[in-house]
Amino acid sequence: MKCRTGLWLGLLLGLAGSATAADTLRYVVLVDGGKQAGAQTVRTGDDGVTRVEFVFKDNGRGPELKEEFSLDDDGTFRSYRVTGVSTFGAQVDESFSLSDGMAHWKSTSDEGRQPVAAGAQYSPLGGTPAAISASLAALAARPDRRLPLIPSGTLSARKVGEAQLRRDGEVRDVQLLAITGVGFTPTFAWVTEEERPRLFAFIYPGFLQMVEAGWEAQAPTLEAQQKEAEAEALVSLQRRLAHPLPGSTLIRDARVFDSEHARLGPTADVRLSGGRIVSVSAAGEDRDEADQVIDAGGRVLMPGLFDMHAHADRWSGGLQLAAGVTSLRDMGNDNANLQQMIAEEGAGTLLMPRIVPAGFLEGESRQSARNGFVVSDLAGAREAIDWYAGNGYRQLKIYNSFPKEILPQTVAYAHDKGLRVSGHVPVFLRARDAVDAGYDEVNHINQLLLNFLVKPDTDTRTLERFYLPAREVADLDLDSAPVQEFIATLARKQVVIDPTLATFEFLHQRNGEISPIFAGIEAHVPPDVQRGRRAAEMDIPDDATGARYRDSYAKMVEFVGRAYQAGVPLVAGTDEVPGFTLQHELALYVRAGLTPAQALQVATWNGAKYSGTLDRLGSIAPGKQADLVLVDGDPTRDIGDIRKVATVIKGETVYYPAEILTELGVRPFAEPVRVQAAGR
Repeated sequence: MKCRTGLWLGLLLGLAGSATAADTLRYVVLVDGGKQAGAQTVRTGDDGVTRVEFVFKDNGRGPELKEEFSLDDDGTFRSYRVTGVSTFGAQVDESFSLSDGMAHWKSTSDEGRQPVAAGAQYSPLGGTPAAISASLAALAARPDRRLPLIPSGTLSARKVGEAQLRRDGEVRDVQLLAITGVGFTPTFAWVTEEERPRLFAFIYPGFLQMVEAGWEAQAPTLEAQQKEAEAEALVSLQRRLAHPLPGSTLIRDARVFDSEHARLGPTADVRLSGGRIVSVSAAGEDRDEADQVIDAGGRVLMPGLFDMHAHADRWSGGLQLAAGVTSLRDMGNDNANLQQMIAEEGAGTLLMPRIVPAGFLEGESRQSARNGFVVSDLAGAREAIDWYAGNGYRQLKIYNSFPKEILPQTVAYAHDKGLRVSGHVPVFLRARDAVDAGYDEVNHINQLLLNFLVKPDTDTRTLERFYLPAREVADLDLDSAPVQEFIATLARKQVVIDPTLATFEFLHQRNGEISPIFAGIEAHVPPDVQRGRRAAEMDIPDDATGARYRDSYAKMVEFVGRAYQAGVPLVAGTDEVPGFTLQHELALYVRAGLTPAQALQVATWNGAKYSGTLDRLGSIAPGKQADLVLVDGDPTRDIGDIRKVATVIKGETVYYPAEILTELGVRPFAEPVRVQAAGR
């Protein structure tokens, strides 16, 4: 679960500000229904300087930051500085100053100078959540309710809810704002109802609550109300972007990708009705009437893609669908939130691929990830498995802190209940131990290769699970007997690997370099996303370390190619920014030695096979659900063409990625191929 901490914090860090009086504010950060995982203290001194200390730790990682800033009369930054370490240990050192109308900033991502008009606000890359308040106060003071940002962009906000809270005779009026102008989707924050509003609470539903100290008991009420407000916005988004596909539809002149055999067929006509594929016939043979027609014009028609390692939230579906992802496997989430998303997707009110849930099972420790069920004994594990089996889950995901002593019995019990078992490798075990215990699948390339690196006392609940492979995989001999024997065991037992290679590009990315996930397409995404994706996540102090980490990563890619060639089943997952990451993941498989068609097979046929949905998804065949992707190019020859998605069909709904991407601030990669009424 690399993406989640970075996601919620990143949304806040792009904003700015804090308390405005000579006082002290304290916040607590809660996870798992009220367990404290962090804190923030905001002190504004008589000198007008605000000083902030922030720490958050979950899943064995998290940022530690110190920040200070001063404000101009209009509430925008006159000076700003933040130092510390990021979630994965990279050094944070960012500063900004404004003098005589000239702004100067320096971060680990960029450095610049530019003249600015009065009232513009610097947008920090690596600040603390305290930073939201000054921007919102400055925004509230502007008549046009639009705050220019430095280096670029514009922040805006609208009120979408309000609440009156009571505590020990004290009353606090707060309002919920939907903030836009940073990232792909809105950020929601609770702020005080006053002339100069300040942050009261930030809530990432199902994961995290940050609230003023003393008001923790009110956080669940705010979260419930926020979820209702978000639901209204999400329903509206789905209505704007989802186009019903009633009656019968004929897709004419499409080159159909045969996902079972990884090859592109001749042009064909594909008939749909009631959300299912009715027939596939040679081009021009289907002359029956249809209610509407899609003229594919020789474009490639593929089964919908699978993202086999997602951690979905209610706003992530747009980028997924725009990339042709019509099904995802959720690999760890708040159970109540995930059940809600599954219900909303099924009801057609949420812009989201189909969801296949995996049940998250963690062990109790100081470094535990707080999702799903966190247990300490076999009885607790069995109770969790019973709940997952009873609620339609097909798979279990075991995590880092799970007690190694009860692993074999837990795996056996899950199998008895009909659940596949995957996961990280529990601490103080190796991947081979997990396979011997009955794992059906191992998640992440680092978890696989730690098999050859860990010592009996290596604590893989910490950041060492990232730094150890980055340091040492470069020296791993892939032709050695231990590596070859391990690959042979995986192949013999048909243990699936879910390497999430694209996610692990962060192991070698240097400050100032664009994330490889966005390399070559950065002009398509908003400027603030480009800027944020040029900051390193790992602590890489010098060129020699950077070169070594790059060599280690290259060998990780090579390992996946060798495993695939040896017959080890492979699935394509992300655990990072939706949509874009899967497209890069497939490109990495091609780099590893797969053909583009084989990479596409992994993302379609294999996705359906190992999510237990091959009976209805994963290929273009009569009787299967009509989850289809029309590509304006040939990704079986050039895997980069997988970005050129023109039209996506999910059952009885058609989506145009150009519309979705435009809504999210992304420049589209292909023009839509629209449904036409028959006879036009």
